[in-house]
Amino acid sequence: MTNDKADFTQGSILKKLVAFMMPILGALILQAAYGAVDLLVVGRFGSTSGLSAVSTGSQVLNLVTFVVIQFAMGITVLIARYLGEKKPERIGAVIGGSAVVFTIISVILFGVMVSLARPISVLMQAPEEALDLTAAYVRICGSGIFFIVAYNLLSAIFRGLGDSQSPLLFVLVACIVNIIGDLILVAGLHMDAAGAAVATVLAQALSVVFAVMLLIKKKLPFKITKQDFCLNSQCKKFLKIGLPLALQEFLTQVSFLALCAFVNRLGLEASSGYGVACKIVNFAMLVPSALMQSMASFVSQNVGAGKTKRAKQSMFTGIGVGLSVGCLVFALIMLKGDMLTGFFSTETAVIQNGYDYLKGFALETLVTAVLFSMIGYFNGNNKTVWVMTQGLIQTLLVRLPLAYFMSIQPNASLTKIGLAAPISTIVGIILNVGFFLYLEKKERK
Repeated sequence: MTNDKADFTQGSILKKLVAFMMPILGALILQAAYGAVDLLVVGRFGSTSGLSAVSTGSQVLNLVTFVVIQFAMGITVLIARYLGEKKPERIGAVIGGSAVVFTIISVILFGVMVSLARPISVLMQAPEEALDLTAAYVRICGSGIFFIVAYNLLSAIFRGLGDSQSPLLFVLVACIVNIIGDLILVAGLHMDAAGAAVATVLAQALSVVFAVMLLIKKKLPFKITKQDFCLNSQCKKFLKIGLPLALQEFLTQVSFLALCAFVNRLGLEASSGYGVACKIVNFAMLVPSALMQSMASFVSQNVGAGKTKRAKQSMFTGIGVGLSVGCLVFALIMLKGDMLTGFFSTETAVIQNGYDYLKGFALETLVTAVLFSMIGYFNGNNKTVWVMTQGLIQTLLVRLPLAYFMSIQPNASLTKIGLAAPISTIVGIILNVGFFLYLEKKERK
């Protein structure tokens, strides 16, 4: 499968990296819009309680989804490594083993989300009037968790094979089906939050069917046999890569929930402004996130081929691309942040509070470009334990304590709370630069 597009070990790094990254970026944009459509349709055709239920329930679903994505990164890295090492015959066992492991994960998640939907909703502090709807949303999504997990597993496999365009098609199919489902079930049948949940599961199910059909038809440089579908030796390898990333992502997502609680202490207008700002932040972080995912496959393939110098060059290229885009996003947020928050609300106080948070957060658009490219490089180098360690230091020792400290000050403001993000990222960059220099010194010896 070493066609020119999927072979990252030769040719222009910039052209190859950008070409591989763009479909990933497109998929991330569609995923961000995916959640926005649910809120938009329920907000227009459902109830206020339903809107709250989708908002709260989607946070639970996002936590599960983001952890699964990071866990699946181990599969992406391992497949890309074997392609670089010219050992494609091992990939069948990776795919078969991962299918078994992720099926087990799906069964566990199914049991937890279906049986504990109401306690989870209570833990999320869902409003009393929206509690039943939130529990229903979580329970329905939990019932279809197999499709959600399978979708992310298949996307990880395709990215490992150097194909970032197919996952874009999967999420495009899911988006279209989700929009149609929302309109029929919520607007037409008035199923409120439950309708949005059913539409989400149905959309993911059809995208999984589409992905499996594409994988079967795809010309692969290896064979997948029945014997591959077991807990084989490859499972330990991708678990070693993916588990640290999954743990870090879990704690990071939990920290975001805690940060939301800190902001809620400042009142309803601050809480609403922060919620609006977070929607803008999600879009601002798309390019660094796409770079991080792209970098893992790109670096892993080059490391597997023994081209460590090219792997390092790709990291610096990614940083350059990220900073170029980051400068534009930074300027837009600082100069037109109030206009951006105005897209999501008409209340002056909410718009101003959202803009206040964005002014503190704005520097994050620059420093994240550096940090995420370095993290992608270390993921591709199988240094995921380090990635987990530095991530936990940032989250637990810097971002959360600083945000909490800012929130309890007499003159607390969202701008000061927003500063916790770039400050923790700068600490992360310092840690990663130190680790990079340590590896360089070790390599010279």
